[in-house]
Amino acid sequence: MGIDVTGKIVIVRYGKIFRGNKVKNAMLAGAKGIIMFSDPADYWATGVQPYPDGWNLPGGGAQRGNVLNLNGAGDPLTPGYPAKEYTYRVSPKDGVGLPKIPVHPIGFHDAIHLLKNMGGQIPPNNWKGSLNVSYRIGPGFIDDFKNQTVRMNIQTNNQVTRIYNVIGKIRGALEPDRYVILGGHRDAWVFGGIDPMSGAAVVHETVRSAGRLLSKGWRPRRTIIFASWDAEEFGLLGSTEWAEERAVAYINADSAIEGMYTLRVDCTPSLHTLVYDLTKQIASPEEGEEGVSLYESWHKRDNWTNDRDAPRISKLGSGSDFEAYFIRLGIAAGRARYTKNKKTERLTEEICTEHLTAGTEAPEEMKMYEVSFVSLFSAVENFTVAARDLHERLQTLNRADPLQVRVMNDQLMYLERAFIDPLGLPGRPFYRHVIFAPSSHNKYAGESFPGIYDALFDIENSSDPEKAWEEVKRQISIAAFTVHAAAMTLTLPA
Repeated sequence: MGIDVTGKIVIVRYGKIFRGNKVKNAMLAGAKGIIMFSDPADYWATGVQPYPDGWNLPGGGAQRGNVLNLNGAGDPLTPGYPAKEYTYRVSPKDGVGLPKIPVHPIGFHDAIHLLKNMGGQIPPNNWKGSLNVSYRIGPGFIDDFKNQTVRMNIQTNNQVTRIYNVIGKIRGALEPDRYVILGGHRDAWVFGGIDPMSGAAVVHETVRSAGRLLSKGWRPRRTIIFASWDAEEFGLLGSTEWAEERAVAYINADSAIEGMYTLRVDCTPSLHTLVYDLTKQIASPEEGEEGVSLYESWHKRDNWTNDRDAPRISKLGSGSDFEAYFIRLGIAAGRARYTKNKKTERLTEEICTEHLTAGTEAPEEMKMYEVSFVSLFSAVENFTVAARDLHERLQTLNRADPLQVRVMNDQLMYLERAFIDPLGLPGRPFYRHVIFAPSSHNKYAGESFPGIYDALFDIENSSDPEKAWEEVKRQISIAAFTVHAAAMTLTLPA
């Protein structure tokens, strides 16, 4: 819209994308401060009163949350390394992902006093919330308020402090060196009734059940790690600092109960079949669905697409403790929760599809810069053949032979690790998964082929198109090599 925010304080709505991305965008645009407010359009359920008469956010309610852009770095003062007593720490002014401008949240009762007097043009309708104001964009104010200014005076107490992870372990009977981790955080911004305590309760109940089984002589095949993470709300610090490469799978328990509508699962594709098989063995918790499986109940309420007959499983983005295990270390990961009925945001997928479609519909530009996806398509074909062959070998596997089982499990474990690029994604060295990573534009959302996606994003506005398309070609080659390498991990060992 051509609005210059250089040197100005901006006011933004919570929602749609990760709040830290909003702060990053404001800094890149030259803003000197950012005020964030929660609009009823985004945080009120229809027919529900605000607290204390109902559970909708009251006008004086201000959302809390970190606004860091750590991109997997862990402790911002010791990026990439455990924050031990002896670890070198950079200066706070050089800390990774720390905002360089003041940021403060307010409720909409306070925000309305700024918004109702804003000047500038009227925004598009999809920018407007449900407050009784025009939602003008600015800059500055109107009429008698033209000479008014806003001052931010933020008092922040920054200090290095100790955090505590609580770790429990059940040693595996046959493969004690292979870990399955069930983890969730216990720190909360306020009381944490949903986030994180509903997830912490799942971990505790699983520990109690495992203890009962142990007393009856049971022992798992692999070692099980139970983890209660600290400092998740400050940027996934506890889980990232502890991340263990010997894990074969990481299961996250955070906000396990968000609503009473149906199941929601986010996980790596290698776990899809396992999720479906398990939910077919579990009874639906819904009233009136006696004799119906959780799979059937879930499928009825959240079908994947019109042309795929299965319950929806989403990609992992970020925003919880699975991040370091999946996106940095290449460990199969997933999370499950019972959730509310809401429309699934598909903004990232739509943008990616739009750009890739634009590429196929604008061959002249791709021809001009000699851009081709042939190598990637070829790699995908090779991977498909290798995966099919592996599946056929699985049918004849002698599961009574521990060595055969170990070899097959190792192939599956190393498959996910094969998608890891040790150099990381451009500008995000701790995000190393070539196939899946959080969106650069919304940390909560997951991207497919993030290197290619980011190279294509907004390419039409690049100041140096030739250089931009060269980066697209580089990212295609990295993706093709990675998929080829992953296919090799599935081939029959010599």
